[in-house]
Amino acid sequence: MSTTVKSFKYLTPFILYGLAMISFSANGIYCWLPLLYAFFIIPVVELLIKPDPGNMDKVEEELAKNNRSYDIILYLAVIMQYYSVWLFLETISGGNHTSWEFTGKVVSMGILCGTFGINVGHELGHRVNVFEQTLAKALLLTSLYMHFFIEHNKGHHKHVATPYDPSTAKLNQPLYSFWLQTLVGTYMSAWQIAVADAKKRGKVFPALNNEMMLFQTIQLLWLAGIYLLFGGTALMAFILAAAIGALLLETVNYIEHYGLSRDQTKDTHYERVMPHHSWNSNHVIGRLMLFELSRHSDHHYLASRKYQILRNIEGAPQMPTGYPGMIILSMIPPLWFRIVHKKMQRSEN
Repeated sequence: MSTTVKSFKYLTPFILYGLAMISFSANGIYCWLPLLYAFFIIPVVELLIKPDPGNMDKVEEELAKNNRSYDIILYLAVIMQYYSVWLFLETISGGNHTSWEFTGKVVSMGILCGTFGINVGHELGHRVNVFEQTLAKALLLTSLYMHFFIEHNKGHHKHVATPYDPSTAKLNQPLYSFWLQTLVGTYMSAWQIAVADAKKRGKVFPALNNEMMLFQTIQLLWLAGIYLLFGGTALMAFILAAAIGALLLETVNYIEHYGLSRDQTKDTHYERVMPHHSWNSNHVIGRLMLFELSRHSDHHYLASRKYQILRNIEGAPQMPTGYPGMIILSMIPPLWFRIVHKKMQRSEN
């Protein structure tokens, strides 16, 4: 089977788009289809399907790495994300919805903001060419999370699994206190990184003349445009959806690094990031849904690896279920601690 044909499996995340399109134009329970699919159907199915720890061989990996079809699928996600935002805003501004239907449509858009606006933006943000990095920023704009481009690449990957990383959850820390830690911490960290970069480049007034300030300006203009074109209700709905997307992303951060830490070597220096500093999941549907993000141990070990060639690495801590199930579990702290701590104890023995 050619690598191009194999790449077609990464079209399955677009099922969420289709369900969201139905959600935006439908009434009643149909407004909630993306939520039911992502956090009910997928977790149940993943309990029945055995994880696949297999990796490509060297030849397959080289072919997949250089096959442009994998990149084109990501570019398609950019177009579809902007279309979904437009359709969502058009629907909210042009119709009468019950509170139940309005909330369902907002949640559906929020799921797209998290899974495509930020997640695909994350993948493209690790690329080295200007075109793909621009696409990454454009996707992050649809979730009002452009600072992620700065902090994730220059902060999180440097400080992960240390006290200096606001995106790493401490042992015994519940999800809800982590949200406050990471939402505030990553935003402030992005400002610090952007100002420091501006100073290094000799910019005049680096506190104002930096990439973070540019991102804030773009986002404000984006919000102003939504208000002028679609009105106040649509603006409020979009902000709520973006907030849901951000919370989804940060919940994923919570489950990816919970309770893991790197050994300190001297002063503020820590050992190199290794696969055992990130939780891994080989559950197939969750892997496809998020473009292999759940093979997170390899991603942090070598961030330049494209999504389609991420590997399962022996010794990395393994999640008991896929990302959708882990997200649900994390929202019930006593249950989360009970299951995950047992998993950690078994890994240490």
